[in-house]
Amino acid sequence: MDILQSYGLILVIIAAVFGFMMAYGVGANDVANAMGTSVGSKALTIKQAIFIAAIFEFAGAYLAGGSVTSTIRGGITDASFFVDAPELMVYGMIAALLAAATWLIVASYFGWPVSTTHSIVGAIIGFAAVGVGMDAVHWDKVGGIVGSWVVTPMLAGVLAYMFFMSAQKLIFDTDAPLANAKKYVPFYMAFAAFMMTLVTVQKGLKHIGLHLTTADGYYISIAIAVVIGAIGKVVISKLKFDPAADKKMQFNNVERIFGVLMITTACCMAFAHGSNDVANAIGPLAAVVSVVSSGGEIASKAQLAWWILPLGGIGIVIGLATLGARVIQTVGTAITHLTPSRGFAAELSAASTVVIASGAGLPISTTQTLVGAVLGVGLARGIAALNLGVVRNIFISWIITLPVGAGLAIIFFYILKAIFSV
Repeated sequence: MDILQSYGLILVIIAAVFGFMMAYGVGANDVANAMGTSVGSKALTIKQAIFIAAIFEFAGAYLAGGSVTSTIRGGITDASFFVDAPELMVYGMIAALLAAATWLIVASYFGWPVSTTHSIVGAIIGFAAVGVGMDAVHWDKVGGIVGSWVVTPMLAGVLAYMFFMSAQKLIFDTDAPLANAKKYVPFYMAFAAFMMTLVTVQKGLKHIGLHLTTADGYYISIAIAVVIGAIGKVVISKLKFDPAADKKMQFNNVERIFGVLMITTACCMAFAHGSNDVANAIGPLAAVVSVVSSGGEIASKAQLAWWILPLGGIGIVIGLATLGARVIQTVGTAITHLTPSRGFAAELSAASTVVIASGAGLPISTTQTLVGAVLGVGLARGIAALNLGVVRNIFISWIITLPVGAGLAIIFFYILKAIFSV
């Protein structure tokens, strides 16, 4: 307790710096979830994607990132173990932020799309298990995370395969692709609007005091889907295309329609991602500020200081702008060749998986969801359409994320303990 009183301000400043680094890592690595397919399909240039993502990620983080966040990220540790030694909680959360940030920045440099959620969770597991005791970790939660490595990408991949094959059969493999696009694309638009609204309500707006029930979320999503589908029907019917155009030109025109759709879905995903995953950076930071400012009291919820949310939002934007292009290119171009229709199928299946997993209470990584979706689209064209070397590296980076985060956190935890426990 005396340590928190003596070094409280210094510890908060250190936590803020590492929290900013963590947000930087989130921006550098995770924003590819929203924008990678748009860049890969050439619906957006890399500069346009970064500019659009910066706006929507910051809006999501700042507007819907939450006035209250869980002190212990994801319920991975048992707070009761820290009651007699709150300074260990502070050291651990600071160590976890630095460990996760270090791994995310390294992974982003090499263009590996890893999970920011799993990075911070692995780090918290490491310091809690070694610094406090194995009993301080809720190991059942860890099992769920490991299980999600398989379940989430598979579900997203299957859905992406189904969306892509339906578009092939209903539109591209027909004698009149343009006419069929005008008939069926409004239904894709309505379904996309439904899923994107659900994602935004469930992942994006739950933090800002809108206490919507699950039923309310579905009613709102259905209403918006009907409206968007109707608008899409009117707009697409008014598009002027040369009826005498050959099939290749018709394909290009259909792809243009899907390109516009995909940019819209990408904006929604960026908003939902910013609002949800900023907690990976500000959750541990909020815990440190709460424990220090209360003189060592560990609350189940930590009220956010006014400066924490903008710090996270700015960190995400700077990380995206300076290092985000590497992971965006991996997701968008290195795994498989994407067109707007393929990218739309991947984006839509990723959003659908997020909704399904959230509703079922499954731990989910948006990164693994989207990569699985891109793999599903690639497999629809045969195994030869995938760059298996890139896929292998991505899977390896997923597997080592938890142990690397844990190992780094243990090292940093003991360094902090040695510095401040004098």
